[in-house]
Amino acid sequence: MDSNLNNIFKNLSEKEAHELILQLVGKYCDTYHNQDKGKPYVPGSRIPYAARVYDREEMMNLVDSSLEFWLTMGRYTNEFEAGLARFIGVPFADVVNSGSSANLLAFMALTAHQLGDRAIKRGDEIITVAAGFPTTVTPALNFGAVPVFIDVKLPEYNLDESKLEAALSDKTKAVMAAHTLGNPFNLKVVRDFCKKHGLWLIEDNCDALGSRYYIDGEWKMTGAIGDIGTSSFYPPHHMTMGEGGAVYTADPELQRLLLSMRDWGRDCICKSGQDNRCGHRFDGQFGELPKGYDHKYVYSTFGYNLGITDMQSAVGCAQLKKFPSFAERRKQNWAFLRQQLEGAEDRLLLPAAEADSDPSWFGFCMTVAEGVDRTKAIRYIEDHGVQTRLLFAGNLTKHPCFDGIRNDGSSYRISGELTNTDIIMNRTFWVGVYPGMTEDRLAYMAKIIREAVSL
Repeated sequence: MDSNLNNIFKNLSEKEAHELILQLVGKYCDTYHNQDKGKPYVPGSRIPYAARVYDREEMMNLVDSSLEFWLTMGRYTNEFEAGLARFIGVPFADVVNSGSSANLLAFMALTAHQLGDRAIKRGDEIITVAAGFPTTVTPALNFGAVPVFIDVKLPEYNLDESKLEAALSDKTKAVMAAHTLGNPFNLKVVRDFCKKHGLWLIEDNCDALGSRYYIDGEWKMTGAIGDIGTSSFYPPHHMTMGEGGAVYTADPELQRLLLSMRDWGRDCICKSGQDNRCGHRFDGQFGELPKGYDHKYVYSTFGYNLGITDMQSAVGCAQLKKFPSFAERRKQNWAFLRQQLEGAEDRLLLPAAEADSDPSWFGFCMTVAEGVDRTKAIRYIEDHGVQTRLLFAGNLTKHPCFDGIRNDGSSYRISGELTNTDIIMNRTFWVGVYPGMTEDRLAYMAKIIREAVSL
């Protein structure tokens, strides 16, 4: 084989060889990947809650980037960031290595001293919910801020905006919460509450990319309404680049802080491989450093290294082109599944979209009625080939990670009762509606769910 390849490549220019490789990769993908696409569903075979949806374009982009061997952020990253910002409707979007890192970065940017009196300090309070994913809360706890947990609404599964005022104190600095499984929380009330009290609003948009909310007389993408939005591109999410995430904002000062903290805390905003973009690399005065200290090694924040590879961004560029169809398919799948489950309301609380919202659904959430054994039901569902998930932490404050702080009286506080949060912990589960689902799969899922809650 080596001799045949040598004969082929010796007659090709580098550009021609590059193109030949990409065409072969495309053919490889067409031949060996997505082999079950379009095939009728065989009842009982595994239906995952999420899966990657891709084709030759993602794989060709990935190999194209690898052949360039620009392993850090490069041209594909620039293209992806610009495309994502346009899609969200904000001027700034910056990629990071995960949605969890995006939440870390979003929170930590608000602790920067450059924000003056608005900077979050240790002991300040952040209003959030316990019925969610832990990395929405972890950055605050690790920094030394105090999460204040409020209850959620059913059947929307989002923060209960009527609980905000009671949770407010003179230490409150921000609201940080997720749009649960793609369902936007009441952004008008939450945003107005934050504006009224001078609070930051971080939208954890990791499960809601493509969701829209009607506010100020127009439809806006979730993630673009608060001060900072975050996304995750982990494989189960709305689109994927393997690992990966993003932060986005319309505020240039916040974007500068986000970039600095993503890239080691440096003050310089030159991209990888770029020098002296500002034209003043060796003539500035910073802090107590000698005048003219190399600006590439000036640190204005305490940062991290949260960047990604250009190969990941290459996959993301292909996914972003397909994304509108992904979001539309999720909406169709959710609506079909809900229709299939109508009539089971005596055994199941079915989900509902928030008013004035157009969700890009991540999953289909259900709460079993009192007297229905959730564990028994989901075991039946899983045994019949349908993958299920609980609604993340259920009640985060009940988990072992809180054992060391549960009774210290200062690390967090609960405002009011977490009644619905505990209902979610005990009786809620969800199934997938990802774009690769077909109606025959969804109909089978509904049949099995009906059977499970009737046991």
